[in-house]
Order: sequence, then structure tokens, then C-alpha cells
Amino acid sequence: MAASSALPPALPGTAVPRIRRWVTIWLAVVSGIVVVGTLGYVLFFGWSFDDAIYMTVITLTTEGYREVRELDAGGRLWTMLVAVAGVGIIFGTVGFVAETFVAEAFSGRRQRQRMNQAVAALQNHFILCGYGRVGATAARELEHAGVPVVVIDTQPDSVDQAGRDGHLVVHGDATRDEVLVQAGVSRARGLITTVDSDAQNVYVTLSARALNPRLFIVARANDEGSEGKLRQAGADRVVSPYARAGRQVAELATRPRVADFIDFALSHGQLAFSIEELEVAEGGPLAGQTVAELTKRGIHVMAIVSHGPRPFDTNAPMDRVLLAGDQLIVSGTAEVLKALGDTV
Repeated sequence: MAASSALPPALPGTAVPRIRRWVTIWLAVVSGIVVVGTLGYVLFFGWSFDDAIYMTVITLTTEGYREVRELDAGGRLWTMLVAVAGVGIIFGTVGFVAETFVAEAFSGRRQRQRMNQAVAALQNHFILCGYGRVGATAARELEHAGVPVVVIDTQPDSVDQAGRDGHLVVHGDATRDEVLVQAGVSRARGLITTVDSDAQNVYVTLSARALNPRLFIVARANDEGSEGKLRQAGADRVVSPYARAGRQVAELATRPRVADFIDFALSHGQLAFSIEELEVAEGGPLAGQTVAELTKRGIHVMAIVSHGPRPFDTNAPMDRVLLAGDQLIVSGTAEVLKALGDTV
């Protein structure tokens, strides 16, 4: 089982608190200068409040209207100080706005570069096309299993949510070859397409299969008639959420404890007991071992999947020797299975 090395992308909109803070400071500075300027005209030169605040505002905004009253040397000096403060506010505001936009532009570009670099470094990951309710659940289960995930979606809201959930994201159309290549389809272990359009799922499957013939593809079928088309397009497994939900409801009604146990066993992080699928590799630690040897290690072989006349051997004898290419469905404690999976 591969551990995910993907770094969670930075959340969008992280500059919002910073902008709010600077706007608050700006308003406080402007208000303070208006108050100080107004009080100066009132206290130093004996002006009325109305005349003082009017003179302060037109001076700060560099409007250049006539003076409200005749100014002596002290009044001219005070007015010049207020005018300099107004020019400083104007240039400071322009500089702050420009700096904010430039920083946001560079931040977005740096974030995209970091994302692309993180995706380019992945191996044996899963590509998930479509981050709706079904896709988000699949991504969460893959994350619990320690499998790196790259999410592809066209909707900005879905992309933002996937980023907030800590997944690497490629913003684009999964039916386009260049988007799949950007997501690392040639290095990926598998692809799951859960788009709510069967036509798009078929197209994604065709494109992914052409780019990586060895890719394991699981496709979502929204309509019953689409399952055959998805298989013809190259999907290894086709899942109909509605049909599966109906079967699960029936299982819960007739065999609730069995259904609950299987659901918990297949849900990572729920029980210490788990069910996993392993493949016997040529020259690997499982090749040449017997079922009895695995049993002694606390691993129960529930079934052996092979390419022979009996694809599922659910009652393998204890002296059955495991051969390269055999796929095992095993059960045991999560700790033992994880240790076994790390060596395969």
C-alpha cells in the first residue's frame, strides 16, 4: 500500500483576512487625519466645526476649492501639512491596491506551479474525474487507504472543495487528453470517473484507455443501458450508484448484521479487522508460500482469483501453493494486513 506524499494545496482566498486588515488600517488612518485636521482648524485658528471639516476634506482630496477663510502663515502651514497627508493617502492607496493585485497574481501562479510539481512527482496514484458527492466519497476512501489522489473537475466550486479537502487538483475537462496527461495518467495506477453524464464517462474512459492501456478504470453508470458501453470503452469495472444502493438496502433489510459487518470491514479506519485484495508478484514474498503459512500469520485466505477454469477458489486447501499472478482476497487484523501489503 502506497503512502500519499501529496501536499494539500493552499486554500483559495487566503488573502481575504489580509485585505480586510489593511482596509481597516486605511480607514483608521484617513479618519484620524480628518479628525486631527479638523481639530487643528478649530483649536488653532478658531474656525467653526463645519468650516474646519470642509476645509480638511477638500484639502485631503486635493480638490483645490477656494479657502473657506483667509489664512495667515500658520493657517497656510497647517493646510500644507493636511495636503501632504492627503497626497500620501492617495499614493499609499494606489500602491496598496497594485501590490495586492500583483501579489494575488503571483500567488496564483506559484500555487499552480506547486500543484503541477506535486502531481508530476506522483507514481501509482489514482485519478478521480468529477468531485461531486460520489467522487468526494471515493476520494475520502482512497485517502484512508493511503492512495494518492489527483482530482479533475471543471466546476470552480468542486475544485475549491477538493483543495480544501486536501487533494491535488487539476482544473480542466477530463475528456481532453492534455488534462489527463497533466494529471499523470501514464504513471497512474487507476482512474475513477464519477461524472454525472454517461456520455462524458464513456469519453473519459476511451481517452484514458488510449493513453494508458494498463490503467485500471472504474466508471460510474447513471443509466442501466450505459454499463455495456462503458465496458466496451475500456472500463474494468462499472458501478451504478442507484443499483448498488438498491442492493444494499435489500441486504440491510434481510441480513442487516452481515451487511453492517462487511461495510465496516471494507471501510478503512472503522474496525481493527479488515478485508483486502493482494496480488502475488513474481519473486515476491508471497510467491511459493502456502495457504497454511498465511493462516499461521493470522491471515485468512477467503478466495484466490486466478485465470484458470475456476476463477474464484473460495475453499483453497491448506497446501495450495501461491503462484505469481494469483490475486488473494484476505481477511485479518488491519495491522497484519497493512504489514503484509507494505511488503508486496
